[in-house]
Amino acid sequence: MNETMDGLPAPQRRLAMLTLGLAISVSVLSSSVANVALPTIARDLAVTPAASVWVVNAFQIAVMVALLPCSSLGDIYGYRRVYGVGLVVFTLASLACALVHTLPLMIVARVVQGLGGAGLMSVNTALVRFIFPRAQLGRGMGFNALVVASSSAMGPTIAAGVLSVASWPYLFAINVPIGLAALALLGNLPLTPRARHRFDLPSAALNAATFGLLIATLDAIGYGGGSLLALGEFVALLVVGGIFVRRMLLIPAPMLPVDLFRRPVFALSVASSVCCFIGQSSAYVAIPFLMQSVGGISEASTGLLMTPWPATIAVIAPFSGRLSDRFSAGLLGGVGLTIMTIGMLLIGFMPAHPQWWDVAWRMALSGAGFSLFQAPNNRLLISAVPRERSGAGSGMLSTSRLLGQAVGAAMVAICFTLNQGAGIAQGATVAIFTGAGFAAVATVLSCLRLGR
Repeated sequence: MNETMDGLPAPQRRLAMLTLGLAISVSVLSSSVANVALPTIARDLAVTPAASVWVVNAFQIAVMVALLPCSSLGDIYGYRRVYGVGLVVFTLASLACALVHTLPLMIVARVVQGLGGAGLMSVNTALVRFIFPRAQLGRGMGFNALVVASSSAMGPTIAAGVLSVASWPYLFAINVPIGLAALALLGNLPLTPRARHRFDLPSAALNAATFGLLIATLDAIGYGGGSLLALGEFVALLVVGGIFVRRMLLIPAPMLPVDLFRRPVFALSVASSVCCFIGQSSAYVAIPFLMQSVGGISEASTGLLMTPWPATIAVIAPFSGRLSDRFSAGLLGGVGLTIMTIGMLLIGFMPAHPQWWDVAWRMALSGAGFSLFQAPNNRLLISAVPRERSGAGSGMLSTSRLLGQAVGAAMVAICFTLNQGAGIAQGATVAIFTGAGFAAVATVLSCLRLGR
């Protein structure tokens, strides 16, 4: 078996990263383009707007509950194999999404698409670790960040362009040729060592129950669920989560890598990532409300003015990745998160009727800080994991991102609920300042890694 020990040769490395880039870009786009098309989907399927939200929720929940099981499968059966299966499932499910004509079938197709997306996201970073030599790993992380940020930034524009000339099914159909192209290039991905333990089915079931209850609890707390319902789900989460963690402590290769949290660098990197994404998610959700309620900015202009954040990430990510090969991730992350915190505070203090440049430079500053943190943090996190358990590290990296985004969105809803009498602008401002607080906590956590 041609297992890669310290990176691929340069020509194959470029083809391997092209393969990863194609697949990850469509998995990121699948979430954002669906958001834009929800009103049209609701009308064509003859369902309420509230019911149509499950087109988005089904995908996100499936990804969340399947990430760690898929990363465990990657450790056992090889990252390329899990990535390939995930790509096939994702591509076929995308075709199904384009062909269905009822909401229940659409939800089923989106769940399957989310499972395929989890297969891609769970081992993506692990593959990067084997594609690049150790000394250039930061470059690979920077490229990953570039692809994710570019796809996120282009999502609404691509969706608007497709919908201007075709119907919404084509938003899912465009994934099919891209997925087939990535499958044709799959052989360029490296073969990797395999772990000797077996897949732990009870742990996978407990993982799904734990993260499912976590999402349900956040939804009940943040989006107006009854207090008894939220309390009941929270108690169930504590019980099931406790059983899950206890099981993870008793087995040698746990699906949720609790043993790796004994390593301070790994624990601090995961914690800073969660806090950073809580801050980013709170800003992404709250800023449109702030702009439209205070600044009187239209929906189209709001989308345009938010673009500098992901666009700046795309510009800085490659440089951030290269810097992480030379300088401490604790230092780079601390500087980046400080800049992000300042940028978010400045957004909160934005004038009542801002000019476009007032918004744009604040968004760009926040995005620059986030980008300076992301690639170095990802590099350090995956490097802190034994190579034979890279799948566990990769899955934990993606889980920390999705967990932070879910908590951030729920936190914004809580801020709106608590400030209901004061108006939308007040709730949005409080949410942005709270998100800046989490970014500040992430700054401290990142700096604690200095010297470790």
